[in-house]
Amino acid sequence: MSGVAPDRVPSPYTWDPQKAPVEWWYVSAFLPEQKLAFHWAFFKYYAPKGYKVAGLPARSVFPYPFASSHVAITDLAADTFKFYEKHDFPGLKAKVSGHPLRLELEGWLFEQVPDGFRLHAGPLDLTLKPSRPPVLHPPGWSGNEKVGRMYYVSYTRADLSGTIAGRKVSGIAWIDHQWGGQLSGVTALWDWFGVHISNGDDLMLYRIRDAKGRVVALQGSQVTKEGKAYPLLDLEMEPYLNWTSPQTGFTYRIAWRVSGRGWSLTLRPKRLEQEIYNSAVPVAYWEGPVEGEGIWWGEKVKVWGMGEFVGGRVRSK
Repeated sequence: MSGVAPDRVPSPYTWDPQKAPVEWWYVSAFLPEQKLAFHWAFFKYYAPKGYKVAGLPARSVFPYPFASSHVAITDLAADTFKFYEKHDFPGLKAKVSGHPLRLELEGWLFEQVPDGFRLHAGPLDLTLKPSRPPVLHPPGWSGNEKVGRMYYVSYTRADLSGTIAGRKVSGIAWIDHQWGGQLSGVTALWDWFGVHISNGDDLMLYRIRDAKGRVVALQGSQVTKEGKAYPLLDLEMEPYLNWTSPQTGFTYRIAWRVSGRGWSLTLRPKRLEQEIYNSAVPVAYWEGPVEGEGIWWGEKVKVWGMGEFVGGRVRSK
């Protein structure tokens, strides 16, 4: 297994499983006309280096990867948030393969097809057809040496069609693939946005805090209508609204003023109670639809998409 080598960056077409300690695939979308949003994730991970089981190195006891998958559905019209999950421990039920990509866990399936991807997971039955090429977010990875790095590629726009909980839907989805050596929720706490801009561009923006809450990384990408990714300069992320979870006690920064050289936006959540937490993967995070507006390279724009904010590892009582 290997992490991220900063002097070697992958192709943006790298979507097959990799030999990395941690790896995940995401599909998410905010569908304003249908007042729906969803988040699907598939995590593949090995026992963390240095962890022990009964006094023995965890990786010698469990030398194989585990898998988990999440689905979260936000219905803004009904004011509901529903969460579903699958885990393969201890039965090792996940099937993970490439050429083409296929991720399967107890009937949930994400697979690569000739014109894109198919996602069938719980209430999700969707076809995803990328409308622009995949991108490698500059400089090729997220994070840094201190908190760990993850290679990071995306399809920032994919035409979505199908059903969510039996309702016909259509719109634009965002698809991510990351892999490397970062322990999100343990060594790295994320504040992330993947949003679409009304002029046709897309914006990926994140900051990472260390375990003590100090900001140690801040990066962003402009993805143009032509499918080119460019690094954004002079970035600032300033939260102006917090929400504290009654379940875990974590306080999430959920509304932001964000800016860089040539642009400034305000981003806010469509709903407050969006925390995801489960005992099998005890890291809590907030995931949900956001909207906003501002100035993008001299033009007034509207913005919509998804935000993710990691609270941290939940300690058992």
